[in-house]
Amino acid sequence: MIEAAALIFDFDGVLLESEFEANIELAGLLTELGHPHTPAEAIRHYTGLNGEDFIGAIERRTGAVLPPDFHQRMKEKSIRALEDGIDPVAGAVEFVRSLPAGLPKAVASSSSTRWIRGHLDHLGLSNAFGEHIYSGREHVQRGKPAPDIYLHAAKQLGIDIGRSVIVEDSEVGAKGAAASGAMVIGFAAGRHCFGGHEDMLRAAGAAHVAHSFDELAELLSFPQSSK
Repeated sequence: MIEAAALIFDFDGVLLESEFEANIELAGLLTELGHPHTPAEAIRHYTGLNGEDFIGAIERRTGAVLPPDFHQRMKEKSIRALEDGIDPVAGAVEFVRSLPAGLPKAVASSSSTRWIRGHLDHLGLSNAFGEHIYSGREHVQRGKPAPDIYLHAAKQLGIDIGRSVIVEDSEVGAKGAAASGAMVIGFAAGRHCFGGHEDMLRAAGAAHVAHSFDELAELLSFPQSSK
């Protein structure tokens, strides 16, 4: 088993089924704009990115500058999703609630803290991580796949990154997590995880891959002080 002195979660696609929903919307919008995409292609090429990195990846792949209304349309979809709520990844709520009360834990995501906290409220996990909600667009200068957001989270938790376990579902996330020096568990439980997802996560640096929260629980142990 892997002893985790701290547990750091990505958010979208690990705790929340937002990657699946968002990439269906993204693929549809890009197709409408004349750049045909399937949801699987959107997931493969853009998951885990945010801000300028996200836009840059789309523009490089399509060879075109996105129109100004693209940003507004994506923002409107995000607002609707935050208002309506999105389902958790199966088993996520129960797993988080089952963690030892004394275990240092954080969310380190490419999404905004407003998005994360809003959806944690929907999931009934508003107090699960306390103040340890960190955004790659708010708390560090370089987002994923740079390791900065994970290093920041571990520092704020007061735990050496080398004794931390990071749970990631995306290629860019797994690359950044591996570069941080933490133990990386790839997570392939979300509805966006199609064939080849496990191989992609391992190639990106995940030492182990779990396909459910039950499998994740079987991989982990925690120091006595956390129990």
